Amino acid sequence: MALEHPVIITGSISGSLANRDQCPAIPYTPAEYAAEARRIVDEGGVHIHIHARAPDGAPSYEVEDFAAIQAAIVAEVGDGAIINFSTGAMGVPVEKRVAYLRACKPDVAALNMGSMNYAKYSERRKSFVFNAVFANPFDEIIAFLEVMREERIKPEHECFDTGHVASLWPLIDMGLLDAPLHVDFVMGVLGGVAPTARNLAAMVDNLPPGDHHWGVIGIGRPQWMLVAAALTLGGSIRVGLEDNLYLPDGTMARSNGELIARARRLTEDVGRRPATVEEARRILALPARATA
Repeated sequence: MALEHPVIITGSISGSLANRDQCPAIPYTPAEYAAEARRIVDEGGVHIHIHARAPDGAPSYEVEDFAAIQAAIVAEVGDGAIINFSTGAMGVPVEKRVAYLRACKPDVAALNMGSMNYAKYSERRKSFVFNAVFANPFDEIIAFLEVMREERIKPEHECFDTGHVASLWPLIDMGLLDAPLHVDFVMGVLGGVAPTARNLAAMVDNLPPGDHHWGVIGIGRPQWMLVAAALTLGGSIRVGLEDNLYLPDGTMARSNGELIARARRLTEDVGRRPATVEEARRILALPARATA
């Protein structure tokens, strides 16, 4: 990737951890997802990453919830956005997560590339707010990849550390991955790589040989610094209410659209431009959409 390449701006629309007590803008119902998707697309986002929720806001891994959210978004924005489903979870069987991929066939599905400690620490309390092991063994990664190949779903490889980036090579050698890869570097989760521009550059340098697409996912307040670093290094970017609730000045975002608008502004301020959805589909080497 190079600086003259257009930037794919992704909106992480909801996540599964935060709730409306923390941010009133987080969507719960399919109609609310659709309204947020419209705001994302109107501000220049072309790729929407989805964690499903039940209408009461609880995280969901049910086919019917993913299908309802997908249908509502498509009804609202049509072909205006690439649909990306999360497959990440703790304690949810692979078979359950595979079921909604097979049923809904999103354009893209996120795939976590390795196991890790996953924690949040409070300096004030001198203790962990939460502390878990996020297990993503190779057997599960391969099971997801086999389904994605069958269903023609593009994997988005989420790498939380340089070791996760190195895990791409054996999967290429096994014939499970086709170039160009779509890789996102997730930075800011305690247990993964520290969120610095130098670490981002190191992760880019560790990509397998080839002309692959990469972007950054900054978690929490370091997000905007990482967005700027990725834009400078030639990558794409993701923002949204899953990753960070705040604008650069510390004001809580009132919608995903506000976060996408600021990301678009930063893109243009460094002399780059947002990708159109047609360009994004070409960059990610997605199959052509079926025509009626």
